[in-house]
Amino acid sequence: MATGGGESPEPWYLALLGFAEHFRTSSPPKIRLCVHCLQAVFQFKPPARIEARTHLQLGSVLYHHTKNTELARSHLEKAWYISQPVAQFEDVKFEAASLLSELYCQQNLVDSAKPLLRKAIQISQQTPYWHCRLLFQLAQLHTLEKDLVSACDLLGVGAEYARVVGSEYTRALFLLSKGMLLLMERKLQEVHPLLTLCGQIVENWQGNPIQKESLRVFFLVLQVTHYLDAGQVKSVKPCLKQLQQCIQTISTLHDDEILPSNPADLFHWLPKEHMCVLVYLVTVMHSMQAGYLEKAQKYTDKALMQLEKLKMLDSSPILSSFQVILLEHIIMCRLVTGHKATALQEISQVCQLCQQSHGYFPTMPPSFTLYLVCTASL
Repeated sequence: MATGGGESPEPWYLALLGFAEHFRTSSPPKIRLCVHCLQAVFQFKPPARIEARTHLQLGSVLYHHTKNTELARSHLEKAWYISQPVAQFEDVKFEAASLLSELYCQQNLVDSAKPLLRKAIQISQQTPYWHCRLLFQLAQLHTLEKDLVSACDLLGVGAEYARVVGSEYTRALFLLSKGMLLLMERKLQEVHPLLTLCGQIVENWQGNPIQKESLRVFFLVLQVTHYLDAGQVKSVKPCLKQLQQCIQTISTLHDDEILPSNPADLFHWLPKEHMCVLVYLVTVMHSMQAGYLEKAQKYTDKALMQLEKLKMLDSSPILSSFQVILLEHIIMCRLVTGHKATALQEISQVCQLCQQSHGYFPTMPPSFTLYLVCTASL
């Protein structure tokens, strides 16, 4: 838990913060004691910067570690309200807005989340990292509401902003995300020129090797999907070969701890382990359309095995999305090859995954179920 700010914090504040962090990071975490330490800060009537930061820390701890979402929401709302007039306080101001809008969405208060994000986007234009992150967040919210036109508009705004602040990497992320939504809308005529531009940006960009390869994977996945949607199965093979080469390259690279010099570049698309599963997935999609059922089953088995390992350590919802799509394809394989009993077992698996997701999967577009996963690299 950072203290932040340029002032020298009082000893009592540092002591309470230290105790709170100790309890939060204990094994197992002692969240109740952590919360008590943070609440004690208010007894000293701290200045606005410390008060707002403490409300943010309390809201974050309660949101991530407890079920008391109402109290978490109250603290986050106070953090956002108190921090707005405070100068040079962007980290607290915009983190509060981002987390609060996420909580609003969880409580089905989307009409509260959207104006909050719009306000934060409006006042964050001098802070490239947060401006881009909030644009991605609002675009994702519109996507989940199936308002793909608004989402595409926001991603276009983000791409232009990234260009102005000199971040070709994040510009490519915005454009590729927009291309993904255009594929979901089946606007294939608009996708082609956009992918051509993205391909040029990706090839010309010189930066972190893992970031460059991840951009290339994103681009090639969209290229494969574009060809499959257009029924051009034979055109997919060169892209698949390049995808497999990219994954092999990424697996040999070590994560670079050096932060980019441009704060607008502080994003990544997917962890490399997720990209590996995704390449298996698009290979299965191609194999099914090309009629290579044995190959489809082989890669589905590999992908599902990898997914099971990942889900032991990672609760990311996109892994369940991948699992459902893979199962849908393997079920079709089983039915075509006459393995009806196995297909029924796998249909039961899909139903269980959908129930666990609290109705998430039925809302996803069937043509391409990936959603925006450009995640801030904190």
